Amino acid sequence: MEALQRPVILILGAGAVGLSLAGKLRGVARVYAACRPVHAGAIRERGLVMEGIWGDGTVDTIACVAGPEEAPPGIDYIMITAKGTDTRAICEEYTGVIRGRPVASLQNGIGNEEVIACYTDTVIGGTVTTNFSVVGPGHVRVLSESAPMHLGFWSGNDAGILDRLIGVIRSAGIPVEADTDIRSGKWTKALLNIAVNPICALLQAPVGVAADGNVRETVIGLINETFAVADAEGVKLPWTTADDYLTHLFSVQVPDFAEVYPSMYYDLRQGRRTEIDLLNGYIARLGERHGIETPHNRCIAGLVRYAETHPRSP
Repeated sequence: MEALQRPVILILGAGAVGLSLAGKLRGVARVYAACRPVHAGAIRERGLVMEGIWGDGTVDTIACVAGPEEAPPGIDYIMITAKGTDTRAICEEYTGVIRGRPVASLQNGIGNEEVIACYTDTVIGGTVTTNFSVVGPGHVRVLSESAPMHLGFWSGNDAGILDRLIGVIRSAGIPVEADTDIRSGKWTKALLNIAVNPICALLQAPVGVAADGNVRETVIGLINETFAVADAEGVKLPWTTADDYLTHLFSVQVPDFAEVYPSMYYDLRQGRRTEIDLLNGYIARLGERHGIETPHNRCIAGLVRYAETHPRSP
C-alpha cells in the first residue's frame, strides 16, 4: 500500500539528466521515463546503472515509456529534461498527458517554459547545476554538484504543488530550493552559455578562448546586448550592469572552465541541432521585439545555424 501512495512522476526526454533523476527519485516515487529505445532496452534487461556522487548500483524499478499511450494513470508531476530543440515536439506528442498537470522544465536555455505554457497552466521552471553524463545504454554518471536545484513558478501559483514537488525531491536526497524569481535564475544560468558556448563551438576551442584578445570584444558585445534585452524584459539579474558580470565572467567563470569544451561544441561535431535559438537566437528575437539592436547575438546565431547544416569533418 505504501508504494501505491507514492507520487507518480513521468520524465519526458530522459537522457543523462532525466535518467539520473529517475534513478534517484525511484526510492520515493513511482517513476516512468520516456527515453530513447537504446536506453529503454538496456533498462528493461538489467535495470538502470548509476555511478558517481548520487550512488553506485543498479536500479530496477524504473518503467520505460515508449509513447503517450503507455503513460501511467494518476500522474502527479511531469518533468521535461529533453534538449530545448525537442521541447515543442515532446509537448505535441504528449499533449493529452500534459494538459491540466503540473510540468517542471529542467532544461538549459531560456524559452522552454514559454513553449510548455501553451499546453498546460502550471509550469515550474528549474535550474540544475549538477554534472550528468551518459556512460552507455542505460548507464549514467553523476560527476559533481555545484549548487542546489532551484524550482519556481513560471506560470500558476498553487504553492502546495511546488512545496510537494520540492518535498519529494528533497526526500530523495537531492538538494533543492524554492526560487521566487525563477525567470531571473534561468537567465542568470544562461549568461555563461550565451557568452562562450557558440564561440567555442565555432572555433572548436575550450572555454578559455573567450579570454583571447581577438575574441574578448565579441564576448563583451554579446553580454552588453543580453543585459539590454534583459532590462527591457524586466528580468532582474544578480549583477547591476553588464560590466559587473563581465568582470565575474573573465575573472572567475572563464578561468574555472578554461579547459572545458561546452555541449554546443559536441553538438556541432556530432551533427546534432544545437540550442542556439534558446540562447543567442532568443536574445536576438527579443531584441527585435523591443527595438534593441543585437548584431553580435544575431551574427553568432546565424553562424551556428549555418554550421548545423554544413557539418565539418572531425
